[in-house]
Amino acid sequence: MILLLLIPISLAMGLAGFAAFLWALRNDQFSDLDGAAWRVVLQHEAQRRERKGARDAAAGGTKGTAA
Repeated sequence: MILLLLIPISLAMGLAGFAAFLWALRNDQFSDLDGAAWRVVLQHEAQRRERKGARDAAAGGTKGTAA
């Protein structure tokens, strides 16, 4: 008896998911998949360089000198 309730609910949820997928395709949500990933990586690298530069400046700017 419970299957008479669960099967239509699961079909409705599947159709809603498919409709959301089609909406995303039509609105170019998948047009630039790599761009966002690379922006995160490049932003992280820039922050790392800034921290390293600040740390070197605080140490007296001895970067690149041989002992």
